[in-house]
Amino acid sequence: MSFFIFLGIIRFKIWTIGFGKKEIKMARIGYARISTNEQNLDRQLERLQDTEKIFQEAASGASRDRLQLEALLDYIREGDVVVVTELERLGRNNKELTEVMNEIQEKGATLEVLNLPTLRGIEDDNLRRLLNNLILELYKYQAQAERERLKERQAQGIAIAKLKGKYKGRKALFKQDDERLHHAFSLYLSGHSDRDVSKLTGINERTFRRYRAKYGVSR
Repeated sequence: MSFFIFLGIIRFKIWTIGFGKKEIKMARIGYARISTNEQNLDRQLERLQDTEKIFQEAASGASRDRLQLEALLDYIREGDVVVVTELERLGRNNKELTEVMNEIQEKGATLEVLNLPTLRGIEDDNLRRLLNNLILELYKYQAQAERERLKERQAQGIAIAKLKGKYKGRKALFKQDDERLHHAFSLYLSGHSDRDVSKLTGINERTFRRYRAKYGVSR
C-alpha cells in the first residue's frame, strides 16, 4: 500500500468519525453559595450573568445540606458547563471538592472556575476548557496526595496512642442491628442510589457508603 493511499484512508476515517459525532447543545449553568456569615450573593451573581441558569443558596460550613448543589448535579447534562466564581464554592474540604468534580465529569459536563488566573485572556473556548480540565485534574491529584498524607499522620498518631494505652477507637454510629441502617440497606437494594438513600433516611451519604462496605452490602 502506498503512502498516499494510506494517508487517504486515515483522512477518510477522521472525516467519518467527525461526521458521526452527535452534536451536543451546551448550556452554561452557574452555582453560587455563601456561608451564613456572608452578606449576600450579589458579587457572585454579577460574575455569573452570562450563564443560562443559576442555582444559589446560603449554607454554613457546619451544614451538610446543600440542596441547590444537589439540584444542580441532577439538572446538568452531557456537554453542559458548570460555572463557579471560586472552586471552594463547591465544597468545604478537598474530599468534597473531589467528589463534586468527579460527579460533574461523570455527567459528561465540564467545570469552569472564573478565578483561575491562568485562563484569563484565552479566547478559544476549546483551549480554555482543555486547560481548565487539566488544572482541575492536577488539583484532584494534589488533594488526593494531601488526604494520603493526612491518613498517614493519623495512623502514626493512633499507633503512638495505642502504645501509650490512650487509644479507645471511634465510637460506631450504627450497630449491625440498627433499624435505621437496615431500612437504608433495603432502600439501596431496591434500586435507590446512595444519594437517594441519604435524602430518605438522613444518613450522611459517605457514612452510608462506609457502612455498606463494612457489612458487604452491594447490588
